Amino acid sequence: MLRLGTREFGPDEPVIMAIVNRTPDSFYDRGATFRDEPALERVDQAVAEGAAIIDIGGVKAGPGEEVTAEEEARRTVSFVTEVRRRHPEVVISVDTWRHEVGAEVCRAGADLLNDAWGGVDPRLAEVAAEYGAGLVCTHAGGVQPRTRPHRVTYDGEGGVMGDILRVTEGLARRAVELGVRRDGILIDPGHDFGKNSRHSLEATRELGRMRETGWPVLVSLSNKDFVGETLDKPVKERLTGTLATTAISAWLGAQVYRVHEVAETKEVLDMVAAIAGHREPAVSRRGLA
Repeated sequence: MLRLGTREFGPDEPVIMAIVNRTPDSFYDRGATFRDEPALERVDQAVAEGAAIIDIGGVKAGPGEEVTAEEEARRTVSFVTEVRRRHPEVVISVDTWRHEVGAEVCRAGADLLNDAWGGVDPRLAEVAAEYGAGLVCTHAGGVQPRTRPHRVTYDGEGGVMGDILRVTEGLARRAVELGVRRDGILIDPGHDFGKNSRHSLEATRELGRMRETGWPVLVSLSNKDFVGETLDKPVKERLTGTLATTAISAWLGAQVYRVHEVAETKEVLDMVAAIAGHREPAVSRRGLA
């Protein structure tokens, strides 16, 4: 059972996490939700389309202008407060690696800290424990925040998935030792983070090994560079590749999907769940009369 905020999710229940970037330079939307009004409209739409989690980010993942902790908090804290007011039952996640920001957003009502940079600030897990928040434990290949991978290799035992398992399980165990609720911890292979495209494809093929650990698996696949390089497509033409990767990930046992396109993702997840026998068809008429 995965428990986040006031919500509980069964082990075979797919969960959509909608991305809301409070940045002026996001790689995908180029600042479309930097201002409050369009960002809140994005939240309303995502919830209406089936997102159970809203993931709010105040810093672009890639290189760019420096964003201080103070500026990151300014972009996210009051927004968390308003989202909580408008949507009391939605799970609010904040994508941050900084413990200072984590503490402020938790006080404002965040339920989950999405640490996409793999524990680079070890105090973030302490914040999750202090406030009773959930925590995403991500494999980022040991790189520093907002840096791109350069000639990355995984030559140790088990290759890239072996390293992913060692790192994410280690972060998850440490979080439990610090007092983070076990049913609020997820592990994330970190597609594109500290990896080239072949590494991200391999991580996808072997997602079943992450499911076997017993920790719920979160994947952040949406329109990423490994999809773009695999198909030679620019950012705005990666939806088909993203949805194909989503279907494979669902079949192999991922549970939470961090996405830009909520409605399309929900259809894919519903279809996979029905094929797997975890969901009944929405209607059943054909061949019954």
